[in-house]
Amino acid sequence: MAAERPDEHRAENGGTARSATGAALVTGASRGIGAAVAAFLAAEGWPVGVSYRSDADAAAAVVEGIEARGGRAMALAGDVAESETAESLLGALEERFGPVLVLVNNAGVRADGLTPTIRDEEWDRVLETNLTGTFRLTRRALRPMLKARFGRIVNVASIVGPRANPGQANYAASKAGVIGMTRTVAAEVARRGVTVNAVAPGLVDTDMTEALSSDLLEAVPARRAGTPEEVAACVRFLASEEAAYVTGATLTVDGGLSA
Repeated sequence: MAAERPDEHRAENGGTARSATGAALVTGASRGIGAAVAAFLAAEGWPVGVSYRSDADAAAAVVEGIEARGGRAMALAGDVAESETAESLLGALEERFGPVLVLVNNAGVRADGLTPTIRDEEWDRVLETNLTGTFRLTRRALRPMLKARFGRIVNVASIVGPRANPGQANYAASKAGVIGMTRTVAAEVARRGVTVNAVAPGLVDTDMTEALSSDLLEAVPARRAGTPEEVAACVRFLASEEAAYVTGATLTVDGGLSA
């Protein structure tokens, strides 16, 4: 018999609020897409863990913004490339807010260069953060989700995973791995009420893409970069109960670039 899912009630801001029976963790949430996702999930009533690696002030600002709008959040420091981080992040959030029933693996790094110039440490850092970190957090988060027979995992991949982008062999490999892992884990846990999906953003206006050439916009049919909020809206849907029959999918958010 399925365990009771988080209760819902109508929040003052018009969103859907949930009781404290579960929480959400968003990695890389001090800025950009992660910060937008954290705000969107908090508006849905989830207490949110705002995970960050180095920018404590930015993470604190995200938490303050959520709390100012009546939500609940806490900042959590940790480098997802380190093996012990999954336990420390999830353990701390569980201690304060209860089981983590939504996980958004957003933390990511780049170390661009043509293949002959990529050093071993650059390859390892990108794969350890983007792929291995996502795996470790997913593995740990599945425990309470499987027990509750309810869970939502959303992995932030990239259109670079299935689409060639010269100069990003390490990044492309990591994101392709995330998409493949997403599908496999989704198939493993689908019977237990847990969904696992990915979003694959294209050119989105964040700190991570500000150094990219403006010429890239000419290849985007929409003729503009996306916003973190547009990606976050897709994550919010995949994390919702309405998306219960969507699993193993990769939702492309790229203004038609991969059409």
